[in-house]
Amino acid sequence: MHAYRTHHCAALTASDAGASVRLSGWVHRKRDHGGVLFVDLRDHYGITQIVADSDSPALALLDGLRVESVVTIDGTVKLRSEATVNPNLPTGAIEVYARAATVQSAAAELPMPVFGDAEYPEEIRLRNRFLDLRREKLHANIMLRSAVIASLRRRMIDQGFTEFQTPILTASSPEGARDYLVPSRVHPGKFYALPQAPQMFKQLLMVAGFDRYFQIAPCFRDEDARADRSPGEFYQLDFEMSFVTQDDVFAAIEPVLHGVFEEFADWQGKGRTVSPLPFKRIPYRESMLKYGNDKPDLRNPILISDVSEQFAGSGFGRFASIVEAGDVVRAIPAPGTADKSRKFFDDMNAWAQSEGFAGLGYATRKQGEWGGPIAKNHGEDKMTAMADALGLGPDDGLFFAAGPVAQATKLAGLARTRVAEQLGLIDQSRFEFCWIVDFPMFEYDEEAKKVDFSHNPFSMPQGELEALESKDPLDILAYQYDIVCNGVELSSGAIRNHRPEIMYKAFEIAGYSQADVDTNFAGMINAFKFGAPPHGGSAPGVDRIVMLLADQPNIREVIVFPMTQKAEDLMMGAPSFVSARQLRELNLRSTAELPKGDA
Repeated sequence: MHAYRTHHCAALTASDAGASVRLSGWVHRKRDHGGVLFVDLRDHYGITQIVADSDSPALALLDGLRVESVVTIDGTVKLRSEATVNPNLPTGAIEVYARAATVQSAAAELPMPVFGDAEYPEEIRLRNRFLDLRREKLHANIMLRSAVIASLRRRMIDQGFTEFQTPILTASSPEGARDYLVPSRVHPGKFYALPQAPQMFKQLLMVAGFDRYFQIAPCFRDEDARADRSPGEFYQLDFEMSFVTQDDVFAAIEPVLHGVFEEFADWQGKGRTVSPLPFKRIPYRESMLKYGNDKPDLRNPILISDVSEQFAGSGFGRFASIVEAGDVVRAIPAPGTADKSRKFFDDMNAWAQSEGFAGLGYATRKQGEWGGPIAKNHGEDKMTAMADALGLGPDDGLFFAAGPVAQATKLAGLARTRVAEQLGLIDQSRFEFCWIVDFPMFEYDEEAKKVDFSHNPFSMPQGELEALESKDPLDILAYQYDIVCNGVELSSGAIRNHRPEIMYKAFEIAGYSQADVDTNFAGMINAFKFGAPPHGGSAPGVDRIVMLLADQPNIREVIVFPMTQKAEDLMMGAPSFVSARQLRELNLRSTAELPKGDA
């Protein structure tokens, strides 16, 4: 017999009744029923119920163990009585009568329990992540992550992509987020950087003649955490293709993402649906108007409309003056709110103020009758005409976001989501994908008082060199795109600018000289001078994909060992001070005071 187990803890069924078996695992929980001890034994695969009574030599040992101790059980498989069968367990038809038990590792008193679904503070969970990972939900999330990555890899290979690994130690880039820097021991005063993404390397692979590259790539950015962004590091499905148009990129990656989401849509019986192929394409400016952002949740049926013209010269002076000043008024429908009290609308206004805005105007409507100061001053007929133009019903109210375009757009987008959540309009049973396309190549930086790149400086401008030389920079669009699912941006991508003369001109418009480009992007610009194919790609975030499939609100729930929001690893004690000797080896001197004893 094997030293530790003949079966794992989800393997035994009624057909094994009478067999002598050996199981090993953790003591998940114990129940003492007056001289009969029931122990749920857990391993990676599942749970088996162990029984020890007064006749069992194992009773005293098991009774004295703390939960989460690791034991090996020798016993006999027995059928449970009909009344005690557990249909929710694969092993629910049997139990194992313990003839002997061996303690492999006794557990100390736990800082947090493994059994149960109670929530615990982030610090406790992350400091004891090895315990947290034993909990059923988190354990399942991590196994889902592994399965998703395997599916992504298989589907990319089936699409003709080849997996390559790009460097982890590379050069610092002046663009993008802050780098994580690594000092060089053999080159005093010089630093490597951990890659924010394999962007330049994957483009160089295309220049090198490889046609379809992909990688489950680790990326490192020194940026603050968010619910959908882990501090420090993350993984993405990085890919690039040669001799392709934007349509070719979409056609290659859509079946991969659609297939993965369909494969796991029913994970844990959730029974969700996935939007059909091809995915909807929404121009950037349309998305900003209708949804108030560039990552729309299409499960939300509410659409924002610009109603500035309707308020020009209106009896509602506040909006009329806003429009006269060249700013905008955006309308956000509130469907079926006739039965909502005034408090619902006032609470929305208070919410907008708590978000840092001046407020959120509103008009109520019940059976066609309007209410509220805006409707009273604007006029019944004009309000009805506006509602008809927006396709609203007689019991649909309206909220209004007014002010400068950027501010009104942001408030309208947030209000669209808030209203839908408050009214229960978002269908949780769907995955809705879309592409956001036609991003502007440039934007005006109010702080720096100059034109700068709006998104990715290495994108090919639509119209190429001619557009850069003849058009207003703020009117130039790029072959740049994001893929979005349920309001979560999975990735940005682009058809790349592979021609040096176009790159130099694009950077010139943004205020960079040819020497700046040659210095900061030497590897790529030099390679492009020796024959570069048209190429493009993208990099959907693996962590975000798994977060959506696992239906988790925070990305840390699908990462094995995440950091805190302050980018600390509480379990391993990182970041940490290093010794003065290590600093000397690296030719570094720290301005932080070292702990005593680290000289």
